[in-house]
Amino acid sequence: MALINHNYSHDISRIGRNKVAHAIKQFLADSELLLNAVGEGIYGFDLEGNAVFVNPAAERMTGWQAKHLLGKNIHKYHHHSHADGSEYPAEQCQIYNTMRDGIERKVTSEVFWRKDGSHFPVEYTSTPVFKQGKLIGAVAVFRDVSQQKETDQALREALKTVQKLTEKLQAENTYLKDEINENWANSGLVGTSPLFIQMLKQIKLVSKTDSTVLILGENGTGKEVVARNLHQLGHRCNSPLVKVNCAAFTATLLESELFGHEKGAFTGANERRKGRFELADRGTLFLDEIGELTLEAQSTLLRVLQEQEFERVGGNKTIKVDIRVIAATNRDLLKMVEQGKFRMDLYYRLNVFPIEVPSLRQRIEDMPALCQNILKRLNHKLNKQVEGISNRSLEKLMRYNWPGNIRELQNILEREMILSNTRILNITQNFNFNSNLSNMTKEPLSTIEKRYILEVLNDCHWRIGGESGAAKLLGMPDSTLRSRMKKLCISRN
Repeated sequence: MALINHNYSHDISRIGRNKVAHAIKQFLADSELLLNAVGEGIYGFDLEGNAVFVNPAAERMTGWQAKHLLGKNIHKYHHHSHADGSEYPAEQCQIYNTMRDGIERKVTSEVFWRKDGSHFPVEYTSTPVFKQGKLIGAVAVFRDVSQQKETDQALREALKTVQKLTEKLQAENTYLKDEINENWANSGLVGTSPLFIQMLKQIKLVSKTDSTVLILGENGTGKEVVARNLHQLGHRCNSPLVKVNCAAFTATLLESELFGHEKGAFTGANERRKGRFELADRGTLFLDEIGELTLEAQSTLLRVLQEQEFERVGGNKTIKVDIRVIAATNRDLLKMVEQGKFRMDLYYRLNVFPIEVPSLRQRIEDMPALCQNILKRLNHKLNKQVEGISNRSLEKLMRYNWPGNIRELQNILEREMILSNTRILNITQNFNFNSNLSNMTKEPLSTIEKRYILEVLNDCHWRIGGESGAAKLLGMPDSTLRSRMKKLCISRN
C-alpha cells in the first residue's frame, strides 16, 4: 500500500536491499535500550516499507512470525485499519512518514491487528536509521497497552460513579468535608480543596488493587504519607511496608540492600542477611526517590521487578517473592527518559497508575485544617496545649508560596510552638513575599530547595544528625539530607 518515495529510489538501488537490512540489524544490535526492552516489539524497515527485522516479542503480540513478514509490507498485515475498522492508508502511517522525512515520532492512540483478525491498542516510537548521513530505513518499537487501557477505563468508570454520588449529595457538602477530615485525620492526609479530594479518591480506588503506583510531587508534599495510606487501605495491610531510599545507595550497595547477602559474600558480611525484597514478601515495597537511581541500578531493579525473583549476593538459591510496588519521585521521569537518564522500560513498568500530590501553594485553602492537624500532633510531641493559630498569623501563612511545602510548614510551626507560651499561636517569623513571588517565576525549584536547606543548616550550626540536627528539622533521614547536599553542591565552605 505504501508507494516508494521517488526522492530516495536512487539511494535504495545504490545501497542494495541486503546492505540496508544489514545496516538496520547492525543499528539494532548496537542499541542496548531496544534489545533490552523486555516485552516490547521491534520492527526494522527499509525505505520501501518492507520488514528487514522482526523480534520474538513482536511475533508473540501479533501472531505473525518473522518468516511471514520479512521482505513484505507490514502495514498491509496489521496496521491497515483504525480501531473502528475504517481504512488506514499507508501514506498516513506515522512509521512510514518517518521513513520519508527522517523525523522520530511517538504515537499513543493506535491499534495493531493480529493474525487472527483481532486488534490491540499500542504505543510505539518510530525512529529513523541513517548510514553515512543518508536515511536508509526506520525502526519501530511498540508495546501492547491493553491491560493499561482496561485499568484506565475501569478507574474512569469508578470515578464517574463517585462523581455522581458527590453531585447527589452536594447539599450536604459541608457535612461531607467535615466527615472526610475526620476519617483521614489520623492518616496525615488533611484537606478539602478540589485537587486534594481528587487525590484521596484516587488513593481509595487503587489501594484495593495490587497495581504499581507512581507517586509524583515536589519535595515536602507528603509522598511517603500517601504511600503508607495506599498500603494501609489495601489487603496487604497486615504485611510489612518496606521502604528503600534509592538516593542513599550506589548500584553495588543497592543490590545488597534489596536482595540481601550470604555470610562471607564480601568483606564485612559476617552473617546472612535478608534484603528488602525478601522482607517485603506478601507486603509492599516503597521505592522512594526512584529518580535518583543510576542507570546501572535501574537495570538491576528492572530485572527483579519483572521476574519477582532473585538470588542473595553470594548465594545461588533463587528466591521468589510476592510484592506490591509503590514508587515516588519529585523528578520528571519522562523527561529523564528522553535525556537518556532513565530507562524507558523501567518507566513504563512503574507508571501504571500515577498519583500527583499537589503542592501546598496549589491547595492553600487547606491551610487552616493543616495547621490544626499539625498543632494537635505537636502538642503531643512537645507537651504543649496550643489550641489554635491567630487569624493574622493564618493570613500570613496563606500569603506565602511554600517552596518546602508541608514539611516547611511543620518545621515553622514546631519552632514557633517551642518559643511560644500562649494558647493561641502567633507566627513571629517574617516572610519575604515580594522575593517569594519573584522566585516563583524566575528561580528553579532546586535553587529554592538549596537556599532553604542552607538556612536550616545555618540554624543548626551545620549539625546534620541527632535530635537537634538539620535532618530532623527537615523531616528526612540523615543519609537523604547528605545525598541532597551532594546533589545541590552544598558544603560548609
